[in-house]
Amino acid sequence: MWVYEKKLQYPVRVSKCDVRMAKYLITQYGGPDGELSAALRYLNQRYTMPTGRAKALLTDIGTEELAHLEIIATMVYKLLKGVPPEKLKEAGLGAHYAQHDSALFLSDANGVPWTAAYIQAHGDPVADLHEDMAAEQKARATYEHLIRLTDDPDLKDGLRFLREREVVHFQRFGEALDHVQGYLNDKKFY
Repeated sequence: MWVYEKKLQYPVRVSKCDVRMAKYLITQYGGPDGELSAALRYLNQRYTMPTGRAKALLTDIGTEELAHLEIIATMVYKLLKGVPPEKLKEAGLGAHYAQHDSALFLSDANGVPWTAAYIQAHGDPVADLHEDMAAEQKARATYEHLIRLTDDPDLKDGLRFLREREVVHFQRFGEALDHVQGYLNDKKFY
């Protein structure tokens, strides 16, 4: 179904270990406005889109969001590489370490586990596309917050790439909304 290349969509570099930043960044892994929530939202909503073009867009963006999830996971792993448990405890990640060691767990920055309640699928293509546009704007805003929380120029570079992809997705969903509304408003002759 896919051709998988064993490389990230965008290279991940970090200048130094930063436990605090890893804790903040985890929200884009398993938080309400994160990459997993976006991927599952779009891949689920595609089934009720009325045109092949809209279904294809949701499939394309949904799978790209999975690639972004992989980028976030890589960032977190690199930020935590070689960090001893006592440093994790100091940064408020002691409970995470006790339950998961260095494994990622789908949660937000506060440790709240991911839930399917984060995603929405109404079945109305216009409502769902508006939801998708809002989701992309929330993710963009979160990336802007994360960029301001780090002084690592390498990490900022990767976060800027992800932020810009949110902007592009928002634009594509806007185009899909125009397309779907045009399709729904067309008179059907049989």
